[in-house]
Amino acid sequence: MSAKAIREYDGKHLLSYWLPKLAEPAGLLPGQKPATNGDSPTIAPSFRSDAKIANLQFDMALLNLAEGESWETAYNDRFLPHVDDVFNQAESANPWLLNSKLVCKPDQLIKRRGKNGLLGINLDWPGVKKWILERAGRPFKLERTTGNLHTFIVEPLVPHPQDTEYYIAIQSTREGDLIYFTHEGGVDVGDVDAKAKKLLIAVNAAYDKSQVAPALLTEIAESKHSALVDFITRLYAVYVDLHFTYLEINPLVVLGGENGERAEVFYLDLAAKLDQVAEFEAGKKWSIARLHAYPSTGSTPSWGPAMDFPAPFGRELTKEEAYIAELDSKTGASLKLTVLNPHGRIWTMVAGGGASVVYTDAIAAIGLAHEIANYGEYSGAPSESQTFEYAKTILDLMTRGAPHPEGKFLFIGGGIANFTNVSSTFKGVVRALRAYRQALLNHHVKIYVRRAGPNYQEGLRLIRSTGESLGLDIKVYGPEMFVTGIIPLAINGDTSGIQTQASSIDGVAPGPIAPEPPVIDEKLESLLAFTTKTRSFVYGMQPRAIQGMLDFDFMCKRTAPSVACMIYPFGGHHVQKFYWGTSETLLPVYTSIEEATKRFPDVDVVINFASMRSVYDSTLELMEFPQIKTIALIAEGVPERRARQILHLAHKKNVLIIGPATVGGIKPGCFKIGNTGGMMDNIVSSKLYRPGSVAYVSKSGGMSNELNNIISRATDGVYEGIAIGGDRYPGSTFIDHMLRYEKDPGVKMMMLLGEVGGVEEYLIADAVKQGKIKKPVVAWCIGTCAKMFTTDVQFGHAGSFANSDVETAEAKNRTLREAGIRVPDTFEQLPQVLSEVYNELVSCKSIVPFREPQPPKIPIDYSWAQELGMIRKPANFISTITDDRGQELIYAGMAISEVFKEDIGVGGVLSLLWFKRRLPWYATKFIEMVLMLTADHGPAVSGAHNTIVTARAGKDLVSSLVSGLLTIGDRFGGALDGAAAQFSEAYDHGLTPQEFVDNMRRKHQLILGIGHKIKSRTNPDLRVEIIKEFIFKHFPASDILKYALEVEKITTSKKDNLILNVDGAIGIAFVDLLRSCGAFSHEEAEEYIKIGSLNGLFVLGRSIGFIGHYLDQKRLKQGLYRHPWDDISYLTPEQEAMMTGGGSSSSSSFGGGAGSGVAGSVGRTFVEGKIAIERGVEPTA
Repeated sequence: MSAKAIREYDGKHLLSYWLPKLAEPAGLLPGQKPATNGDSPTIAPSFRSDAKIANLQFDMALLNLAEGESWETAYNDRFLPHVDDVFNQAESANPWLLNSKLVCKPDQLIKRRGKNGLLGINLDWPGVKKWILERAGRPFKLERTTGNLHTFIVEPLVPHPQDTEYYIAIQSTREGDLIYFTHEGGVDVGDVDAKAKKLLIAVNAAYDKSQVAPALLTEIAESKHSALVDFITRLYAVYVDLHFTYLEINPLVVLGGENGERAEVFYLDLAAKLDQVAEFEAGKKWSIARLHAYPSTGSTPSWGPAMDFPAPFGRELTKEEAYIAELDSKTGASLKLTVLNPHGRIWTMVAGGGASVVYTDAIAAIGLAHEIANYGEYSGAPSESQTFEYAKTILDLMTRGAPHPEGKFLFIGGGIANFTNVSSTFKGVVRALRAYRQALLNHHVKIYVRRAGPNYQEGLRLIRSTGESLGLDIKVYGPEMFVTGIIPLAINGDTSGIQTQASSIDGVAPGPIAPEPPVIDEKLESLLAFTTKTRSFVYGMQPRAIQGMLDFDFMCKRTAPSVACMIYPFGGHHVQKFYWGTSETLLPVYTSIEEATKRFPDVDVVINFASMRSVYDSTLELMEFPQIKTIALIAEGVPERRARQILHLAHKKNVLIIGPATVGGIKPGCFKIGNTGGMMDNIVSSKLYRPGSVAYVSKSGGMSNELNNIISRATDGVYEGIAIGGDRYPGSTFIDHMLRYEKDPGVKMMMLLGEVGGVEEYLIADAVKQGKIKKPVVAWCIGTCAKMFTTDVQFGHAGSFANSDVETAEAKNRTLREAGIRVPDTFEQLPQVLSEVYNELVSCKSIVPFREPQPPKIPIDYSWAQELGMIRKPANFISTITDDRGQELIYAGMAISEVFKEDIGVGGVLSLLWFKRRLPWYATKFIEMVLMLTADHGPAVSGAHNTIVTARAGKDLVSSLVSGLLTIGDRFGGALDGAAAQFSEAYDHGLTPQEFVDNMRRKHQLILGIGHKIKSRTNPDLRVEIIKEFIFKHFPASDILKYALEVEKITTSKKDNLILNVDGAIGIAFVDLLRSCGAFSHEEAEEYIKIGSLNGLFVLGRSIGFIGHYLDQKRLKQGLYRHPWDDISYLTPEQEAMMTGGGSSSSSSFGGGAGSGVAGSVGRTFVEGKIAIERGVEPTA
């Protein structure tokens, strides 16, 4: 939902903070300035508005009863002390409560509080506490809704005469913002719409405050005009800047203002709604105003807490609803859940906003509204894990408590998906079914499934086989079942939902072959959005959608692709590869709209995939180019104010806008927008590759795909279909497209799928009555179930909410029927009515049936064929250590969540990824010890030296790290592997330590792991001591290490520094670990040593130190390193010859040293020989 109500407490804080700061409205189109009528307003307001308000919230969770506990016990023992604490905190934060006359009331989105006895007036603080205590925590019935009172506000009483009470409201409409004002406010304000004076601030028009007084204040004393004009102007400025969609103050009290004194303005009672999706624009401003209203929790941004949008009275969020709402906020998919009746027998899990409404309608239509347990949807391609969490939540809720004697129903349904992989989401459902198998059996749950869309065959097969293996009562259907047909089938055994093709188009009826798209008169062509020649730009990087469009083009035998190019501002010019049939083709990608329009002047359609944050700016830029005549806005979550600005500018420029929040539209045989129509198999099954006779318009994208299916089965198919989008202010409306269809000779009948909320459907009824629409129209408005709920329920789309009786689906269906439009009694009868109208047109020859042509074939992508299990190929890689394909990352069979839950540490992760098994704790601890011991050995060793030199040369971290790692080998770091191999081989061959030493001497080989430059027997290496102590204490066996220590005794007897060094100790100890921990066979242990696992430990550990040296050099800002001359021995050729025995004995200088390479030294030097010769030094003979 876009427009969401906020608490009065929050609304008043928004006004209190921003009224003094915003003197004039903003929010106009770029480049526009508000009209000031020559009078520049000052920042300081001409009125005082000091808001004092206290907020008291009570924790209802304290009244949750433990098993066997009474409500009275919980209330007296837990809730009453809590109430006293809240009162004490309020007194401390608001001392004025103790010495003022007060007003108190609930703050839970309750209407008409005064008339319902929920207003405490002229009370002192003890009276307020008594008044609240009588109501807090207790249920209260308001009309049909019962809820608990738990949030209250307290304000100072403002004594005032009756004639100082006014009423003001601002409401957003399609045409602009409408300001209502009456000079009589208060509880008995009456019919505001009839008596209020109104001022419309048109969309994209500048606000002119000189119009306020003559339009609104004609019955107000002129002495108050100045203050009221200033207040109304600032109020509207706040309304615009903070993205309000509704704001009502009743009463608005204005005191003083006469004789030049400053007036005081009090907004005593306030109701407001904000555009929730505008949070990215206004969220910080909301938070700033709330900063002083709520104590900081430490987790909120520094500028203030985020706006809270409470549930309607009587509809407090349950723990499960809050959990799903949190999931929804973290994903680009849509996850919604409202628990209506936790004891209900009928539960739904429906994909798609429109589909979720028609499923609820269908249940209500058979008289079981009282059994509906929940309302919700999952759509927008949620992942397997997200679907699992959603399904698990529903299954948990429906299997609580004692089983119902009549059992329960679970309907897993949805329309035909456009791009959601049905199989992927059903994997999540299957996981939930497995987890709750026994609970489902205990509660005798019957499960009915109806789904279609990409990969639905595999999804249905998966869920059907799961039902069989688990013994669950599951019935599974695809697109052959009417979208809601499983409901009457499950409840009443009604099989009429199983659809068949219309008899007049079986492929055997007489008549011509399927028609080509009709030849259109050039004058008429300008009125049509899409033809066979239509080409488009795609704004955004959307290769999948584009490939679907090109496949559709190829299937429809278009001569040229419908996509001319992509516009992507965030990358350079390049081309993208796509398929045209089986051939490859290239589409250019431009960075600007200007470039694209110059290159393709014939393109007049843009499909804008820009996000909700950037779609406004990009669309305004698109409309600067006159060649663009149609723009489809795919993004959901576009702020209502921005959507209205777009549609009004488009109307001015004669540009057709489809959306926002739309999947687009399709014209069979001509053009399809983005992902409309779904995968190619659905295009074929719904016969969208050739034109039919029926044109439709819908709000829902998912239901538009369903309409394609319904119409193709009940008639000869779709001529054109548009989904205008589910937001409250779509760029084009039902009537815009229905009038287009009326003028198009290819359209023989029309279909309208409206819904609860808004009044656009009434324009269709008026057009039919006035004769503007003469072709047959079939219509249905979904959301007929809304009247059966006791609380306000927001349906799938932002615009699906009835603010008055005329916006209900029931009222619309009745009006449409009265206008002569064919309206079925229920949605399930829609195919029958469509078929009746179609057959009537066939009978009167308006439609000539045709033989169905052979469906065209389109090559299937390799990746999708593999997804469907249609092909197989050998893998190029084999991986046995990780798996990233499922819900979460797997390390050698261990889920990443378990890795953290069991806290296995770095050593444990290394054991999984290197050795594919869990090692004992002492093994993983030893691995971590090795990494710490080998992390660094100072800056002088070759690896660290290389890293430092490379870093000082200005190279990046990876280059510097690699330069150090490349020095690791036999001479540096390689002793680990070598020592492990030498000592274990000697031990395995039964050599005594002395025999091993003697054998290595005879081979003229060094014993790796023995010897140290600095450390000795009398100055031991503490690192080795740490290793020895740990191994002897924790390892099950340490035979090789003990053997090595015996070798050390022999070598140190010859020379004191021939000790077992740290490399040798680590390598040898690791052999003992592999052999004794019980996780490896002897052969596996040997293999891991041979393939370099020990060397890997050194590389991993030493990388820590190398990175440290890199960061150290960068932090110190060290310059380019140059090695000093005095540390280099320069040798002349003559000196080198002497060293090898071929030089003259008369040479007087041997070796380098300082000064050996300068002019004057004997012979020619390597570095300055030329200079030396030029200085007259004669070369020797």
